[in-house]
Amino acid sequence: MIPPSDLLDPLKTRYAEPQRHYHTWAHIEALLRHFERLKPHLNRPEAVLWALYWHDAIYDPLAKDNEDKSADLLVADAGPHVAPDDLALADKIIRATARHVVPEGLSPEDEKDLCFFLDMDLSILAARPDVFDQYERDVRAEYAAVPAMAFRVGRAMILQGFLKRDRLYFTDTCRAEWEEAARANLARSMAALEASL
Repeated sequence: MIPPSDLLDPLKTRYAEPQRHYHTWAHIEALLRHFERLKPHLNRPEAVLWALYWHDAIYDPLAKDNEDKSADLLVADAGPHVAPDDLALADKIIRATARHVVPEGLSPEDEKDLCFFLDMDLSILAARPDVFDQYERDVRAEYAAVPAMAFRVGRAMILQGFLKRDRLYFTDTCRAEWEEAARANLARSMAALEASL
């Protein structure tokens, strides 16, 4: 199930690019730990796993099409190694990370897998406060080219968007485990941003 080394090695090189501070191979390793734990809930774990490895393969903090380009790269790289149906689901999963919403038209089983992936991708929001604070610093470092005030305004809009959701996590499993801690971290970060505006 693990992608071959001739694909993983160049992928690791991408995740080591200098503009990355949070979206590194450490992020992939963190998601792999969640994947192993949550795999019994998945219908098509192989599709989810390939999406996991490639979902941030292309990362330009100032670009608007990272997810589409990452999905395109997955299709180009993984085509000979993955069943067409699994590749199509992995492609949809990666594209869904652009807005962290569930697209229409999926089967109930595929929607469940996609929801678990989106939840795993936001697991950092529920990290211990010190880990979450480092995540916030790393995100700021990735947007170093953005002036401080513009970053604070934009970041506040993103965090506020998450806080306004009825639920941050789509699956009951992840919601029960992460929702409360994630909301506490987001509220604390939001308060700090508002104090600096």
